Amino acid sequence: MTLARDDVERKKFLKMAGKGMGAAVAASGLAAFIAACGSSSSPTTTTKTTATVMPSGDLDIVNYALTLEYLEDEFYAKVATSGLFSGATLTTLKVFGEEEAQHVAALYSVAKSLGTPAAKPTGKFPLTSATAVASLAATVENLGAAAYLGQAPYIKSPEILAAALSIHTVEARHAATLNTLTNQSPTPDGAFGKPMTMSQVLAVVKPFIA
Repeated sequence: MTLARDDVERKKFLKMAGKGMGAAVAASGLAAFIAACGSSSSPTTTTKTTATVMPSGDLDIVNYALTLEYLEDEFYAKVATSGLFSGATLTTLKVFGEEEAQHVAALYSVAKSLGTPAAKPTGKFPLTSATAVASLAATVENLGAAAYLGQAPYIKSPEILAAALSIHTVEARHAATLNTLTNQSPTPDGAFGKPMTMSQVLAVVKPFIA
């Protein structure tokens, strides 16, 4: 069974990532669509809508995950320098940011080994108060966990599936921590996490892309 070999497959994924490290970022079809979702251009400029977005292969899924991780990485970098947090909370948020940066590096390198990596979008995040930012961070992390879970059935490569699940668990732990910080349930969906489709995630992400 594939999941029984998670550690082996994850190591294969990291080996793939190591081969592609340091290459220049270029645009991809999926990344361009995600960027279009966040732009002010008319919906008539593209034939796709969030209601019809589906991955066409592992590269699309890796680039989709990479784009989400780009946004998370940028978000935490801005939070860390916002001056809204201090002490143990700031330390925790910085750790989360460092882990998101590692996700970006690994996913970018694997995307490079498969084809063309997603271009990095420009994020826009309302950093108005500590309470609002903590709530947004919880939303972002819960979204990330649901996004990975939603794509798991479509991943063909065993090593990419194993790596995606290992990232998913970290996103879920981030979410549980932030849910507790914001006085929400650490397990808001109960005993089983609820996946989100690519279309559902893009609809939530759209306001955070400049």
